[in-house]
Amino acid sequence: MDTIEKALARLSDKERGWVRTILLRLKEGRFSGLDVKKFKGNEEVYRIRKGDIRIIVRRHHGDFFILAIERRSEKTYRNY
Repeated sequence: MDTIEKALARLSDKERGWVRTILLRLKEGRFSGLDVKKFKGNEEVYRIRKGDIRIIVRRHHGDFFILAIERRSEKTYRNY
């Protein structure tokens, strides 16, 4: 089981639904209504916020790669 699968397993059904919806919208290129913010100092890494869930993604040549799915904590953004 990879880290993304483990992160999803820790979420409630409602939160997994949020994540699924957000990831589908990213795949389709529909960003309106999403709380997306670019990281300072890194032009390719973004965070998407929904409640206390954070999805960290990297954009490379127009594609998004999921780096992490976490609950917001003091350690959420340290590795990016």
